[in-house]
Amino acid sequence: MTETESPLRNRPASHPASAPAGKNVITIASGKGGVGKTVLATSLSHALANAGKKVLLFDGDVGLANVDIQLGLMPDMDLASVISGEKKLADVAFRYEAGGFDIIAGRSGSGSLGNLGGEQLRQIHQDLVKLGRVYDYVILDLGAGIDGVVQTLSAAAGPKLVVTNGEPTSLTDAYAFIKVTSQRQPNADTRILVNMVKSRKDGQKVYETLLTACRNFLKLEPALAGIVHLDERVGGAIRSQTGLLNRYPASTAAADIEDVAAQLIRGPA
Repeated sequence: MTETESPLRNRPASHPASAPAGKNVITIASGKGGVGKTVLATSLSHALANAGKKVLLFDGDVGLANVDIQLGLMPDMDLASVISGEKKLADVAFRYEAGGFDIIAGRSGSGSLGNLGGEQLRQIHQDLVKLGRVYDYVILDLGAGIDGVVQTLSAAAGPKLVVTNGEPTSLTDAYAFIKVTSQRQPNADTRILVNMVKSRKDGQKVYETLLTACRNFLKLEPALAGIVHLDERVGGAIRSQTGLLNRYPASTAAADIEDVAAQLIRGPA
């Protein structure tokens, strides 16, 4: 891909950001791995694009980057080219036509972001915020945990969707992420996204459990970002290396994620 082929360079300059700097950067995070973050990130990007929004998905999962793998893509360039100094962040963005959004891919197994110093990480974060000027939404798919990489990249002012599936370790680690984030960013817009539950009632119980802990110990009341049902068709989409909204657009999980997108577009009640 040449620089002139960058989707950013071909965008109309007149398209403004739909929110103040950083407010349209949406972080998908969790304290624990295996809660379905990447499927949520790709599907949310697709749902927002289907709603007419210009979306950039950034794969920032240190060492386990897999957005391109889940979608069956082979990008010419990825984040490693930026970290090595060969390319600017804007130049490695590419168009995912099947989903109608753009992607900056990571590199699985490289651990490159984890090897960066604080100043370099902050520069990548600042560059992502700048890219938000030509997008309605920038979606960050970050690694599990609460390390420095995750906290630095999630420092933008936009919503932070903390994903949990209700398992005890998932709840504990989600709480840890919310706690550390609140200490570093007292006014952070942190929301809870409950994933892979059998019913909406179960999802509400998971949310209320985490909400109670946040109220009692952190004096915080994170909003509910949404509830996504456990759906075997998610696994089918992953195995076929196809986006969920492409493979199973009428699935329950797809509808739930579209609801999350609609709520983000509506904004706070």
